[in-house]
Amino acid sequence: MIIDYAGRKRQTTSYPKSKIKVLLLENISQKAVAKFKKEGFLVECYEKSLPESELTDKLKNVFILGIRSRTKVNASLLSKASKLLTIGAFCIGTDQIDLTACSQKGIVVFNAPYSNTRSVVELILGEIIMLARGIFEKSVKIQMGIWDKSAKGSFEIRGKTIGIIGYGNIGSQLSVLAENLGMKVYFYDIVERLALGNTKRCRTLSELLKKADVVTVHVDGRVENKKLIGDKEFKMMKDGVIFLNASRGFVVDLDSLAKYLESGKVRSAAIDVFPQEPKSQDEKFVSQLQRFPNVILTPHIGGSTIEAQDNIADFVSEKIIDYIDCGSTYLSVNMPNIQLPKQKNTHRLLHLHHNVPGVLAKINNVLAKQTINIENQYLKTNETIGYVITDVNKKYKKEVLEELKKIPNTIRFRVLY
Repeated sequence: MIIDYAGRKRQTTSYPKSKIKVLLLENISQKAVAKFKKEGFLVECYEKSLPESELTDKLKNVFILGIRSRTKVNASLLSKASKLLTIGAFCIGTDQIDLTACSQKGIVVFNAPYSNTRSVVELILGEIIMLARGIFEKSVKIQMGIWDKSAKGSFEIRGKTIGIIGYGNIGSQLSVLAENLGMKVYFYDIVERLALGNTKRCRTLSELLKKADVVTVHVDGRVENKKLIGDKEFKMMKDGVIFLNASRGFVVDLDSLAKYLESGKVRSAAIDVFPQEPKSQDEKFVSQLQRFPNVILTPHIGGSTIEAQDNIADFVSEKIIDYIDCGSTYLSVNMPNIQLPKQKNTHRLLHLHHNVPGVLAKINNVLAKQTINIENQYLKTNETIGYVITDVNKKYKKEVLEELKKIPNTIRFRVLY
């Protein structure tokens, strides 16, 4: 796990893990902490996100950063993090991370796109039933001493139509379970997706909005999804629609939602994500939806179950350790994906570079000039980044490493001994 070698003596063993610092923020599962410590890393943990100034200072000596959704990792922050090799987003989304800046600095980012799917789906299904029965309102009343034993406005979800906006991991699993509960399922997605079971695809968003008794949003964090659901979209929905959002806070115009809750057009709603969310539990939360008794508000807990957090901890920490140990970038969100075998009695040269023609040839010319035998070699590229992994015989001059680092368009170079 060699990082950089400028000014270092010739090494024959990898950089000791006891000197590789891991910073974990936002109360990441102890499973991840235990895993990193078992590997021998130096681990520092915090229950909250840190102010940018404090985080900037800490990142000067950090090789591995683990965060959830509250910590914002921007280009300015990354410019001070000269040792940072990899970031683990211990959640689904990576909107909080400047992926372009990470790629330009050779920082590999991993997330957990599947690990909390079931938890989110169960929350959505539970909320749909609660909203259809008016349970939340009745619970508030009975705690105030009001006995509201009435079937008025209380419905089964069987036979009702659910419209799922976004048919990725969560949307598709939701469709299967909703159908099993007897719902008619429609979905809309800008990507061509295979419909599961008896689910039907809508070709336009407006088609879905006009059909659905329940509308639930499960889109990703791309900029185009900002205010995807606003005044125009709420107008298209059925009168008395139930609306849910557990995707991204900026996807829904909450002022428009409040307007249609007030008018009764939207019967009830459940919102788990918000445009502005507190950075810690000590910060007060304020929303225009807090005045509605028929709205379930939850503090971004769609994936907050013990099972999901443990799954995420296992998945992300494993990917990070694989990258540090052998250079594998499999399932990284910003780098060419390659799953590498463990090296055997060789030195492994890891070369990240801008994806321009001729870099591989330059690498091999340097090695050939020094008559270094290549045992194994791998190349993987994406639109912007190239990644060359070369296993070589242990006998070579140290000047070779300096030459490889100086190849034009090199982003990052490290060696595993």
